[in-house]
Amino acid sequence: MSTFTGTRALARLALRLDRVRLTVWVLGLSVMPMGTAANYFKLYPTQADLEAVRGVLSNPSLVAMEGPLYGVSIGGLTAWKIGVTEFILVGLMSLLTVVRHTRTEEETGRLELLRATVIGRYAPLSAALLVTTLANVLIALLTALGLMATGLPVAGSVAFGLATGLVGLLFAGVAAAAAQLTESARAASGIAGAVLGGTYLLRAVGDTGPTWLSWLAPTGWGLALRPYAHERWWVAALFLVFAALFTAAGYALSDRRDVGAGLVPPRPGPAAGSPALRSPLALAWRLQRGLLLAWCVALALTGAVMGGAAHGIAGLESPSQQLTDVLERMGGSGALTDAFLAAIYGIIGMLAAAYTIQATLRLRQEEASGRVEALLSTPVGRVRWAAGHLVFALLGTALLLALAGVTGGLVYGAQSHDVGGQVARLLGAAMVQLPAAWVLAGLGVALLGLAPRLSTLTWAALIVSVLLFELGALFGLNQYLLDLTPFAHVPKLPGEAFTIVPILWLTLVAVLLGAAGLAGLRRRDMPVT
Repeated sequence: MSTFTGTRALARLALRLDRVRLTVWVLGLSVMPMGTAANYFKLYPTQADLEAVRGVLSNPSLVAMEGPLYGVSIGGLTAWKIGVTEFILVGLMSLLTVVRHTRTEEETGRLELLRATVIGRYAPLSAALLVTTLANVLIALLTALGLMATGLPVAGSVAFGLATGLVGLLFAGVAAAAAQLTESARAASGIAGAVLGGTYLLRAVGDTGPTWLSWLAPTGWGLALRPYAHERWWVAALFLVFAALFTAAGYALSDRRDVGAGLVPPRPGPAAGSPALRSPLALAWRLQRGLLLAWCVALALTGAVMGGAAHGIAGLESPSQQLTDVLERMGGSGALTDAFLAAIYGIIGMLAAAYTIQATLRLRQEEASGRVEALLSTPVGRVRWAAGHLVFALLGTALLLALAGVTGGLVYGAQSHDVGGQVARLLGAAMVQLPAAWVLAGLGVALLGLAPRLSTLTWAALIVSVLLFELGALFGLNQYLLDLTPFAHVPKLPGEAFTIVPILWLTLVAVLLGAAGLAGLRRRDMPVT
C-alpha cells in the first residue's frame, strides 16, 4: 500500500464537508478586488485625478498600513488598497483549511477511525493540501478574470491573481508544518496565525524603514511582485520555493510522530492536582493563559508599530483633500492624525475581537472533545463552567486593548513630546472598541447555547465586519448595511466627541445575546458533536 493511498477519497470528503465554507471564501476573495477596481474607476475617472493622490499615498503612515503604491493607475491603486487585506484573508483561509482537515481530525479521533481502513500515512495531509491548493487556484483564476473584466491590463491582473494564490499556497505549507508540532488544533492554528500576523508587522516596519525586513514577509512579496507596475515575475519563485520547503517539512515531521500526538509533547502534570484548580475559573485560567499571553505580546507590538507610524501623518505640512478622503474611507474622521489613529484603532479593535472569539469558542472545543462531561459530572453547573471562560473572553479583551492603547500612546507620545497626553488619548481610542468586541462574544455564546454546530459563524461575523470596515465606504454601501457590524457604532476616537449612548447599546446587545446563549446552554443536550 502506498503512503498516499486514499488521498483522492479524503479530498472528496473534505470538499463535501467544506462545500459551503470554501465556496464563500473563494467567491468573496475573488469579488473584492474586482469591486475595488470598479469603484476606483468611478472615483478617479482621469489620470489627473490619479496623479493627485500619488504623493498622498506615498506617506509613510499610509504605507505602513496598506503597503507602497508602485503604480499610479487604477490597477496600481487597486493593488495598493486591497492587496494586504486580500493576502491576509487568503492566508487565513488556507491555514484554517489545512489545520481543520489534519490536526482537528486527529484531535477529535475521527482520523484514527479512517486510518483503520486502507489509508496511507500521508493521505490526510495530502488531501488537505490538495483541497487548499484547488481553492487557491480558483481564487487566483477568478481574481485575474474579474480584474480583466473591469478593463484592467491582462499582465497586471494575472500578476495580482497569481500573488493572491501563491500567498495562500505558502500559508498552506506553514499550516502543514505547524499541524505536526502540537496535539491541539487551536495551538496549530495559533502558530500559523502568529506567522501570518508577524508577516504583517514585518512588512509594515520594512516598508517604512529597513527595506530588507519586507523581504521576510510573504505579504510583502505579494506587493513586491508589482501588479500593474512593470511586474517582477521572478518574485513568484520565492513563494514556490518556500511553499515547497514548508510542505516538505510538514511531510518530514509527520513521519516523526504518532497519530494524535505532536512533536512538542505536552508537559506532564503533577501527581496531585493543585488546590488552585478547585474552581472552574481557575481551570479556565489554566486553559486560557497561553492564548492570552500570546495575544498580549501581539497587540502590544501592533500598538507600538502603528503608534510610531502615526508620526508621519503629523509631519505633513500641507495636507490635501485627497488624503483626508482616503483616511475617511479607512474609517477615521477629524484632523489628519486623529483620523489615522481612529482608523488604526478600529483595526486593532477587530484584532482584539479575534481573541474574544477564540476565548469564547474554547467552550465549544471543550464540549466537542468530551472533556466537559467529566467536569459537569461534579457539582459544577453549566453556567458556572461557561462563566469561567467568559471572564477571560471579556476581561482578556479589555487587557489587550489597554496594552495596545498604552504602547501606541507611549511611542507616539515620545515622538510628539507629549507622552502623558497621548497615552490617555490612545487608551481611550482603544477601550471604546471593547463593547463591539463583546457583542461578538455574545453572539458566540448565543450560538453555543442555541445552535452549537453553527458556533463557527461567529468568525464569519468578524470577517464581514473587517470587510465592511475596509471597503464599505469605498463601495458606497448603504449605511443600514454598514450598521450591521458593531464596530460601525463605536465613537471614532480620537477625533470625534465621545458619546456614551452607543457604548451602552452595544453593551446591552452583548448582555442580551449572552443571556440567551446561557439560557439555551442550560436546557440543551450536551455534548453536541
